Amino acid sequence: MKTVLASGTFDLFHPGHAAYLQQAATLGDYLIVVVARDVNVQKIKNKQAGQGEEIRRKKINDFLTSSSLPGRAVLGFKGERLAVIKKYKPDIIALGYDQSVSEKKLQAEIELLGLKTKIKRLKSHYPEKYKTSLMIN
Repeated sequence: MKTVLASGTFDLFHPGHAAYLQQAATLGDYLIVVVARDVNVQKIKNKQAGQGEEIRRKKINDFLTSSSLPGRAVLGFKGERLAVIKKYKPDIIALGYDQSVSEKKLQAEIELLGLKTKIKRLKSHYPEKYKTSLMIN
């Protein structure tokens, strides 16, 4: 079974998020969606998420169920960002078009873990319309 890992804050879940998860799901057999912890959102974005982590995780699980996508949403780890990759050992990591992660750096870190995980950058879905920061403003 090929496992795909996707991650994000998923604040104000919208069609752009749905498209990201649907694209990610096509890359494998089972999708693990890592929902950012509140403390990590504060640290990375320097602001609080509009909704708490459990609410955001539940919304993703509800979306996966209603869309018949095989997978589940889990909360990320506090602190070390590679811990979730170590735990789930995904075959593929699906990055959103706007996630500020260096594919090259992440690939090197994954290789140091002894994993053969591939990284795939996904396409945007109407970013001029469906982007959380735009929708909040």
